[in-house]
Amino acid sequence: MSCGKKFDSGSCVCDILREIADAQQDILADCDVSCENSINELLGEARPTPSKDTVPVLLYCDGNCEPFKGFAVKDNHDKDVVASFFFRVKEVFDDCCAVLELLRAPGEEADPKSPTKQSAKDLRRTGLCITVDLKCFCHVTCLPAINAIP
Repeated sequence: MSCGKKFDSGSCVCDILREIADAQQDILADCDVSCENSINELLGEARPTPSKDTVPVLLYCDGNCEPFKGFAVKDNHDKDVVASFFFRVKEVFDDCCAVLELLRAPGEEADPKSPTKQSAKDLRRTGLCITVDLKCFCHVTCLPAINAIP
């Protein structure tokens, strides 16, 4: 995948993440059960369940090229803060803003300084999303596709 293969926003990071979001949407419905899925099954158009549904990404901030660590707050009694360097692209808008979901390995805390000390194995969706301006990033690293079940 190269910059501008399908989109040409003028932002390489924005274009790549938009391609990832589109590809993930093509293989993963947000609902396991829905009218659309039932109609597709009835018509024999049901898609097989994919074994991989997510392309985890690391983003690097423009200017300092440090890995970006996102933060979100769990809606639990303690309002725990969750941090991660790993993200799943949910949606990319025309203005290059994006909704990213934090990915975490179960029971693993984010290393405060580096994603390289964290394992990308067994990443899971957290359901915690942040909105970012993709124009603030100068580099994206795509990890191998995984099945990031919640």
